Amino acid sequence: MSDVMKLAEKFVSAIEAGDIEAVKDCYAPDAQIWHNFDDVNQSVTDNLKVLKWMSGVLSDRHYAILRRVEIPGGYMQQHVLHGKLKNGAPFSMSACLVIQVEDGRIKRLEEYLDVAQAAALRA
Repeated sequence: MSDVMKLAEKFVSAIEAGDIEAVKDCYAPDAQIWHNFDDVNQSVTDNLKVLKWMSGVLSDRHYAILRRVEIPGGYMQQHVLHGKLKNGAPFSMSACLVIQVEDGRIKRLEEYLDVAQAAALRA
């Protein structure tokens, strides 16, 4: 397994475990996180806040990886995030990530998702 694919696995495993420090370790300090729904570049600090919040509202998080392929300078991943909401209801959200890797860490993450699916997290 290449170093890029090892990083991809480490990143997903850290999010599933709610290990915010391990997620932070996957990012370059100046990494940018972009989402299709707001077209804004988010800092690592802001992204970690969102992931910490998500850990509090979504238990039993696990990713069903539909496709993960190495591309020049990084990788692309298509997945479905599954979990359980605070009220016990099941949750699923499809997403696609395009990730640039530099010096063994995520330099840029572009996330494509449907905000209608994500809305259940805020309900």
